[in-house]
Amino acid sequence: MLNKFFPFLTWIHELKDPKILRADFVAGLTVALILIPQSMAYATLAGLPEVYGLYIAFVPVFIAALWGSSRQLGTGPVAVVSTMTATVLTPVVINMLAPEHTQEEFMALFIPTAMLLTLMVGIFQFTLGLFRLGAIVNFLSHPVIIGFTNAAALFIGLTQISKIFGVDMPGGASDHFLSIRIWGVIQNLDQVHIETLMMGLSTFAILIGMKHFLPKFSGVLVAVIVTTLISYLLDFEGMGGSVVGTIPEGLPGFQLPAFNYQAFSSLLLGTVIISLVGFMEAISIAKAMAAKTKDRVDPNQELIGQGLGNIAGSFFQSYPASGSFSRSAVNLNAGAKTGFSSVVTAALVLITLLFLTPLLYHLPKATLAAVVIMAVFGLINVKAIKHIWRTNKHDGVAAIVTFIAAIISAPQLDHGIMIGASLAIGLYLYRTMQPRVVLLGRYKDGTLRDLSVYKDLPIDNNIIAVRFDGSLYFANVSYFEDAMLKAVADHPDAKYLLVVGDAINQIDASGEEVLHHLVKRLADTHVTVVFSGLKRQVLQVLRATGLNNIIGEQHIFLNEDMAIDAIYDMLGQSASGQYCPLKKLNTLI
Repeated sequence: MLNKFFPFLTWIHELKDPKILRADFVAGLTVALILIPQSMAYATLAGLPEVYGLYIAFVPVFIAALWGSSRQLGTGPVAVVSTMTATVLTPVVINMLAPEHTQEEFMALFIPTAMLLTLMVGIFQFTLGLFRLGAIVNFLSHPVIIGFTNAAALFIGLTQISKIFGVDMPGGASDHFLSIRIWGVIQNLDQVHIETLMMGLSTFAILIGMKHFLPKFSGVLVAVIVTTLISYLLDFEGMGGSVVGTIPEGLPGFQLPAFNYQAFSSLLLGTVIISLVGFMEAISIAKAMAAKTKDRVDPNQELIGQGLGNIAGSFFQSYPASGSFSRSAVNLNAGAKTGFSSVVTAALVLITLLFLTPLLYHLPKATLAAVVIMAVFGLINVKAIKHIWRTNKHDGVAAIVTFIAAIISAPQLDHGIMIGASLAIGLYLYRTMQPRVVLLGRYKDGTLRDLSVYKDLPIDNNIIAVRFDGSLYFANVSYFEDAMLKAVADHPDAKYLLVVGDAINQIDASGEEVLHHLVKRLADTHVTVVFSGLKRQVLQVLRATGLNNIIGEQHIFLNEDMAIDAIYDMLGQSASGQYCPLKKLNTLI
């Protein structure tokens, strides 16, 4: 019981082993060296000052490590959630301000609203985990997430281009991204700040070079140290270059998120989307690592851990956090054995906030932009969309439409994912509205085969054998009824309709009602409906509603062979009667 409420008790005793303790400490240190500069870069994506990246890298990381399910998941700021935070918050904050407002007024409202969003995300995730509703994330299908992730990665990369070239990005955060902001950057390229461009290109060179030649070392850390030293020695700020500047020292103060009903109601949809997208990213990473470490990951417990991390973080000026793929991979590869590695990471961020922020004053913003671009570059996966298209055209359409919708609607990326999710659900319903209905004949090996494939199979005029490949529910009951009536109309001499129901997994009230009317309607025309292979859950519905009595228990069989034998018994035909392809092989002699 204690382990259920305090999951860290399952691994804390393992720290008595010096090898595990040392491995976790090294892994935590390694992740912290990447997290500190990366978190500052991601904070700018969220529309917040760089120091808020350090705040999110402290409390949520610590809490999620203790109450989460995964031992190696690196929680904190991530690119996609950071970007969605900005795109969800910006229009809400603008609508709450007067038409003519200053940047100071905007930020004064933006920051507390971000804390409110974090609290809402945390409560939503925690509630899902508490009531074991983690399966709700399945409403965002894999194709939709792939399409959205590709669009978000492209969007994030393009938002950083102006910082690499040292030019202004026209318009506000809520202006249309492609037609106003990106086009404005292109028009301003004649004003490129050469020193900033060189700093950005140098960062790219270091990151790419380290990845190819020294992959075991942190390219991000080396790039930050080198470019910060160059910036300091050459007085990059004095040349007109943009640097991080003064970062407030000390811990984030405890502060209750300011509740505002207008903001709360406007943020509800964004809360749900950020919660689900963030959790899907986190659980996907956690499951991938668990497959390697042979650990068990509980999605609902991970929801609780992520939720508690965001709830606690909202009281210490954090914006929404999630699991990071890159830092989790580093954590795993560095040898992390338990969640203590993330505790070490949080402690090192704490030390940075208390004592080391002055060292980051000369860090060029072009460096942070290059770090972001390189991080999201790995999220662009065109091959995944091609693979989805080859697997299923409908899923491919959902992925492509999600990508296009998200890019066109940028910066409102949540609109893109809602369009994609709605389309995916719609296409699913479309597929299930018209499942396969096949007429069957007896093949020479005794099995029932599809007559549309084996066209030369003879049929028995007394019996229509039909297989329905799908669950019977409100969206396809009319199609089912029409298909059955058409089969009977095409075989006017038939006395029995055999419905092979092996593929009917579920039946709802609409399906039960249609079956009821179909059985009675065909009985009036002297056609008896017989069922075979119905699953237990379907039979339970028939018996609970009394439909089994209307059909007749004597007309419900375990499999089609038993059904066909019984039908011939009812027809009164013997093995010496007329040749019938539906009879068993041993009766065809």
